[in-house]
Amino acid sequence: MKKRKNGLHPAIWDMQSSLRKGNMNRRDFMRFATLLGASAATATIMSACGGDTAAPSGSEGASSTGSEATESGATGSIKRGGSWTSAMELQAIDHPARLSWTQGANIVRQVSEYLTETGADNITRPYLLERWEANDDVTEWTLYLKKGINFNNGQELQADDVMFTIGEWLNEDVGSSMLGLLSYLDGMQSVEKVDDYTIKFHLSAGNIGVPEHLFHYPGIILPRDFGGDFIKQPVGTGPFTLEEYAEGERARFKRREDYWRNGADGKSLPYLDELTYISIDRDASVAAIQGGQVDSLFQPRPSDWQALKDVPGLTVRPVSTAQCYVTRMRVDLEPWTDVRVRNALKMCHDREKILQLAYFGEGDLSIDAHVAPVHPAYCEQPIPKYDPEGAKALLAEAGYPDGLTVTLVTKNDEAEPAIAQALKEMAAPAGFDLQLDITEPGGYWERWADVDLGVTAWSHRPLGTMVLALGYIADEEGVPVPWNETRWVDEEFSTKLREAEATLDVEARRKIFCELETIMQERGPIGNAFWKKMWNITRSNFEGVQSHPTSYDLMTEVWRNDL
Repeated sequence: MKKRKNGLHPAIWDMQSSLRKGNMNRRDFMRFATLLGASAATATIMSACGGDTAAPSGSEGASSTGSEATESGATGSIKRGGSWTSAMELQAIDHPARLSWTQGANIVRQVSEYLTETGADNITRPYLLERWEANDDVTEWTLYLKKGINFNNGQELQADDVMFTIGEWLNEDVGSSMLGLLSYLDGMQSVEKVDDYTIKFHLSAGNIGVPEHLFHYPGIILPRDFGGDFIKQPVGTGPFTLEEYAEGERARFKRREDYWRNGADGKSLPYLDELTYISIDRDASVAAIQGGQVDSLFQPRPSDWQALKDVPGLTVRPVSTAQCYVTRMRVDLEPWTDVRVRNALKMCHDREKILQLAYFGEGDLSIDAHVAPVHPAYCEQPIPKYDPEGAKALLAEAGYPDGLTVTLVTKNDEAEPAIAQALKEMAAPAGFDLQLDITEPGGYWERWADVDLGVTAWSHRPLGTMVLALGYIADEEGVPVPWNETRWVDEEFSTKLREAEATLDVEARRKIFCELETIMQERGPIGNAFWKKMWNITRSNFEGVQSHPTSYDLMTEVWRNDL
């Protein structure tokens, strides 16, 4: 065991050495130094210094706020009051641990909060936590809660609330995707309440991503007496209270007067008095922001960006992401049980053309693995070429010399129809006859995990290990985790993923990711043409707005400059 210097995890000093040698970039250093418990301030100082820099006294653990800066400029210019209205689909919401879409998370996060926060810069910081500490092999994580934080019902946040919440995550009957993400916990016996403000995780295998996992959007911290329905019991530690929620219609929030965080002006946050979401269709959303009826819209489509990017009075904030549309195949259903058929369909992706047709070229080309260039351990590999003749030969080898007719299912609210139509045309020369079944979003999400071939929109995850654990492994009983829509489970892949999760050295982890990506390309269940660029489009009279790669609405420090 290495000796800790200045209270920092020994791997942080190794990473600083790699940074000095040019084997690691500053962004990756910041990311992993903070994950291992260094404060953002300490990590910033260390990343800027080439020498043997000590941590500033008292700097361990991150800042007392989630994001350390806004775009507001001088504190004297901040104005309080006013409202903000956004167009976003309002879905059914019950138990936050079951959240599966960002839209629902954007509702719940205004009232409730997370132990950590991964900001728009992809750096993870403590939020409800004061700090965390990891042991040398990252098999033990100690989480220290901030004191004096109250829920909006007046009850103080304590370890019992966190223990209850984790119990919900790990309860199979609840059906949370957190269960697969936290598979390194052997139930609640791996979670220890040390005292009223301290919790300790005892992992069955090392995992560097624990702080990131705690910001997965179903990871909202609940009061210990939560009854299972958030709309009926909207109790949280967050900056707003839920005043109204009508599914498919309207949601309204009011500023909380006793929120625990202060703004840059020294007074209690938030700055805005009221938030409103209205549920209207995508085309109506564009017209509404153009006409001034709404101030923002959720997750603009590329056609929305095209229509709004030059409109006076609107500010467009772009961000590169790990969001994507995967063509996914159920490997437990014919004909996708045969890897040759799966690979044949992957070879029918003309990626550059699909990106242009579906997304105006606003993204990054992808290999057929669910790991993006924005992920810190991404292993760059050649972009696969469009090869319909090779695909046709594979189909014949698999027993389909006369081609194959299959149904491709997806939804119609984003770029999926253009992708599906392009793939239909590109796959035809190979012998695939793709019958398209394109429905409203609800019609797809009701059956998304059941169809044998579909195009599924996946949101951003800051670590490659995180998304792979969510979608491409099984539990200890061999049952695919809740979000494993393809049912693909590969023993070698799972073993290497666990190895990557426990590997602290970034370059060593990247080598493992080269193997993981290769396995997915050679025998995996997905094709992926590109990684999406996303945009936050908001009226220019709002300041402090962030374009988050997961399309989160972080509204605590947003304010209006026109009051």
